[in-house]
Amino acid sequence: MDELVQRSIQASEAKKRTAVPWEYDKPWKQPCYAYSSSERKWNASGPDNSTSSAHIDNSTTRSITLLSHNIDFMLPFADSRMNAAVRHLETLISALDRSTASVIFLQECVASDLTLLANDTWVQQNFTLTDTGTENWQSGHYGTVTLIDNRLPLASCFRIHFSQTNMQRDGLFVNVLLQQKTVRLCNTHLESLAFEPAMRPPQMKLLAQYMKDAAVDGAAVAGDFNAIQDFDRTLHRENGLKDAYLELGGDEDDAEGGHTWGQQASTTNRERFGTSRMDKVFYCGSLRCSKFERFGAGLEVQDEGERKRIIDLGFEKPWITDHLGVMAVLKVEQTQP
Repeated sequence: MDELVQRSIQASEAKKRTAVPWEYDKPWKQPCYAYSSSERKWNASGPDNSTSSAHIDNSTTRSITLLSHNIDFMLPFADSRMNAAVRHLETLISALDRSTASVIFLQECVASDLTLLANDTWVQQNFTLTDTGTENWQSGHYGTVTLIDNRLPLASCFRIHFSQTNMQRDGLFVNVLLQQKTVRLCNTHLESLAFEPAMRPPQMKLLAQYMKDAAVDGAAVAGDFNAIQDFDRTLHRENGLKDAYLELGGDEDDAEGGHTWGQQASTTNRERFGTSRMDKVFYCGSLRCSKFERFGAGLEVQDEGERKRIIDLGFEKPWITDHLGVMAVLKVEQTQP
C-alpha cells in the first residue's frame, strides 16, 4: 500500500501545473458540455450557459437530489471502479421521484474517469458535464467533476482555485434554476491530512463567501471535507452554514450512523485512524434539506483478477473506494407574497 501511495504522489507531482491562466481565490469561468445525440459528441456551451438552457421547462421539478462521492484515485483499475460507481448512481437515481432533479459531485477523478463518463450512454442522455478534460484542474492528475440533470437550467459554471493549498484543491460552482430561484451548488475536495497551518478553515471560509452571494437565493457545498480535526466540527457554524446531517438529527459522534471514511479503507489505515465523517453537505439561504443519507457501502469490483490485486494491497474486500457517498434532498423555501 505504501508503494501505491508513493506512486500516486509521484504521478501528481509530475503533472502539477506551474503556469495557469486563472487568478487564485477568484472565479474562473469554464464551459460546460451538453451531449448532442445527432452529432455524437459533447459540445461546449461557453462560460455563460444561460442561453443553452433557455428552452428547458422544469416547472414540475420541486427539489434537487445532491449526490457526492469520492472515488479513490490511488487504487488501480480506475475504469472498473468508476463504472461500478456510475451504475450504482444510476440505480439510486432511477428510484427517485420524478419531481426531483439530480446533481452528482465526484471527487478524485482521473483523466480516464472523464473519458468513461463522456462515453457512458446514461450520462449522455441525462446530464450536462462540467469537465471532459483536465485543463481546469490545478492538479493535472486528479480533480472534481459535476454532472447536472438536463432538467435543470444551467446559468453559469466557475471554479475558485485556492491560493492556500498544498494539494491543488478548488471549489467547482454551478448556478442552476429551481422553482424560478437561482441555486448555487459547489463541489469541493478540501485539503487532506493534519498539516500546519491548517488550510481547510480558509478554504471553507472562501467557499462560504461565494455561497452567500446576493445574486443567488440559496447555496449548498458538498464533497470530501477531510474532516479529521476538532476545528472541522464547527466549520459550518463559523461560516453561517447548516450541516445537513446534523440538521436532520444526526449525532456528530455516531460512527455507525454518520461516518463516511474508514469502513472501506485498507485494514492498516482503518486500524490506525479509525473511521470519520469526512464527507458532508452544508447549505444556506433559502435552501432546506428534507432528507440525508449515505450510499455506496459494499460496492466492489467484479473481475476476479482485479479483486485479488486490490485485496493484495491490504484491503479486506475489493471495494471501489475508501469513501461512502452522501445524498441530500434540497428544496427552495418559498417566501410568502
